[in-house]
Amino acid sequence: MIATTPSSNDFSHIKALALDLDGTLLRPDNTVGELTVNTLKACRERGLHLIVCTGRSPEASEKYRAAIGAAGPMVFFNGVEVTDVDAQGGRSGVVYTSLARFDVIDFCVDVSRKTGVYFQVYFPETDGAEGRVGKRPLAERGGAEWDMYAKHTGSPPVVADIKQTLAAFRATAKPETAGCIKGMFLADPAKLDEIRPLLSERFGDTVYITKTLDTFLEIMATGVSKGTGLKLALDRLSLTGESVLAFGDEESDLSMFEAVGFSAAPANAKDRVKAAARVVVKANAEEGVARFLEQALLKL
Repeated sequence: MIATTPSSNDFSHIKALALDLDGTLLRPDNTVGELTVNTLKACRERGLHLIVCTGRSPEASEKYRAAIGAAGPMVFFNGVEVTDVDAQGGRSGVVYTSLARFDVIDFCVDVSRKTGVYFQVYFPETDGAEGRVGKRPLAERGGAEWDMYAKHTGSPPVVADIKQTLAAFRATAKPETAGCIKGMFLADPAKLDEIRPLLSERFGDTVYITKTLDTFLEIMATGVSKGTGLKLALDRLSLTGESVLAFGDEESDLSMFEAVGFSAAPANAKDRVKAAARVVVKANAEEGVARFLEQALLKL
């Protein structure tokens, strides 16, 4: 059942909102609705912290963060990176990062080449030395998947030989950048379901594998998740999980739900996510997050 008036819950203790972007806060056309902007502005004026918790990079998230006026610690790359962001979009430095091992990414490239499934990888932000590509993703070919990702995120991947780039980066990487932010396979769900067991059999629980969209399968360092990233962000704000209301729609949001006192999923969320949420709100196309917040927090 879709809830618009959470009358049976007390939200007077809520101090922060943890907000997934794609499929949750954003409408299907990847825009932020006027109702959402105005509602979150009202939440900020009530003193609530807005914490963006997304699989996107800081760069691909910036226009949405700016639109809702969020400032403070934010969770990017599904928890790989926690960064303080000010109201103007300035980043004062990475609070936390945990990188995937080079051998994991190398294996993913082998799988991609053998199966023909599109794969891309993010390297840490670097000083521009040869072989270092910064935070834009790197892919070995263009095509439909490349186009879709570029359109979806506004961050077109660099096309190059990943193994060559990986070798050059590995040879010169400093200890704090000795790894990759994350790898990602893009394909139809059936193909991803074939690839996932290959990774699990090879690396077991030494990597974190999660879906962020039906067609996105992401590979990151073990221990990384939106939940762990959110806990670090809350530590920066001296808040506990019990004082947080989290919204999410995908598998990657489940760990975030476990870290907070109250969770909500839009009606378009995956069944498993809706089952884990305390409440299901209207779909992202209807700005369900904003409609719920109007009733839950702004009418207290």
